[in-house]
Amino acid sequence: MESVVLYPSPGMGHLISMVELRKLILKHHPSFSITILIVTPPYNTGSTAPYLSRVSSTFPSISFLHLPTISLPLDSFHSLHLETLVFELLRLNNSNLHQALLSISDHSTVCALIIDFFCMAALSIAAQHNIPSYYYFTSSAACLAFFLYFPFIHNQTTKSFKDLNIHLQIPGIQPVLASNMPKLMLEREDKAYEFFLDKSVHLPRSAVIIINTFEALKPRAVKAIPDGLCVVDGLTQPIFCIGPIITAEGRSSGGGVPECLTWLDLQPKRRVLFLCFGGLGLFSEEQLKEMAIGLERSGKRFLCVVRSPPSDDPSRRFLPPADPDLNSLLPDGFLDRTKERGFVVKTWAPQVAVLNHNSVGGFVIHCRWNSVLEAVCAGVPMGAKV
Repeated sequence: MESVVLYPSPGMGHLISMVELRKLILKHHPSFSITILIVTPPYNTGSTAPYLSRVSSTFPSISFLHLPTISLPLDSFHSLHLETLVFELLRLNNSNLHQALLSISDHSTVCALIIDFFCMAALSIAAQHNIPSYYYFTSSAACLAFFLYFPFIHNQTTKSFKDLNIHLQIPGIQPVLASNMPKLMLEREDKAYEFFLDKSVHLPRSAVIIINTFEALKPRAVKAIPDGLCVVDGLTQPIFCIGPIITAEGRSSGGGVPECLTWLDLQPKRRVLFLCFGGLGLFSEEQLKEMAIGLERSGKRFLCVVRSPPSDDPSRRFLPPADPDLNSLLPDGFLDRTKERGFVVKTWAPQVAVLNHNSVGGFVIHCRWNSVLEAVCAGVPMGAKV
C-alpha cells in the first residue's frame, strides 16, 4: 500500500488546511493511505483538541499520529514572536518525525511527505528516507512570492526593514514600504527574522510547492513565480494552485446550534458586521474598549468575538488566555445599550457558518489566509484590522 504523510505545523489554521488537503487527495486518489502527524506544543495555538475530536468522529478514515511531546522552556526565548517557538519546536521534533516515518514504512511505502512551510527542518529527514517532499503553502501567492524573493532582498542591504525608508519592489506584488513588513521581520537581528530567512532559502528545494489559492485571486504573483522572477539565483520548483481549500464547518459544532447563529437568524439580510480575529488575535483592554466605542457609535448591527488580552507576565505570553470577563473588558453598560442590535461572543464563533449566513454583510478580519478564503468563498466584503 502507498502512503502519504502530512506534517502540519501546530496552529489551528495550518491544521485545518492540512486536514482539508487530505480530503482532496483522497477524492482523487482513494487508494492512498494518509496519515496526519500531530505536534502537541507547550504554547497556545487555539483549541485544536475539540476540532481533532470532531474530525475523528465524522471521518473515521482520517488517521492522526500524535508525536511525543517536546519540552520547550518558554521563558528561555528572548524573541517576542510566537513563530520563533514554532520553528524551534519543529526542529526539535526531527527525531520524532524520523521514528514516525520508520513506523509507517513498516506496513506501507511512503511515497510523499507533504510539509507545512514552517516544517522546513523536516526536509533533511525526508532526504534520509529517500521520500520526496512537497511544501504545502497555506498562505497567499503574494506571500509566497515575497518569501521566495526574500533572500535576494536580504543580500542587498545590511539594514533592518524598520530602518529602510524605501518601497520594496517584489515581483508580482505592489511595492511595499519596508517598514510596513510584518512586525516579526522588522528587526534583522531577531531570531524570527533568521528563521524566516532560512525557510525562504529552503523553499525552492522542495520537489513541488502546493499553494492554497487560485490563479484569479492573485494572477500577477501566480505568474511571476513560475516565470522565475522570484528566485534570483536558482531554479523555481513547479507550483500548483489547488485552492480554495477551506473547512466545511456547518451550523452545529457537536453541541447543538451556537447561540450566535440563532441570533443571526433574527437579523435582516446583509446588515450584520462580523468582527473576529482568529484564535491568536488578542487585543489590549484599551483596544477592546476603543473597538466597542466605535461599534456603539456606528449604530450598526454587529456580531463580535472577544478574547482576553495577552498576559503581561513574560512567562505566560505564549499560553492560552483566561476566559474573558466581558463586563470588565468592555465599557460600562455597553452590553445593555447595544443588546438590541449587537451580540458579543466569548472566545470562539463558528466562523464559516457565520460568514455564510445571509444576515452577515461585512467582515472585520485579521488577514490570516484561511479567514480571507472563507470570506471570499462566502462573498462577504472584508475590512482589515492590522
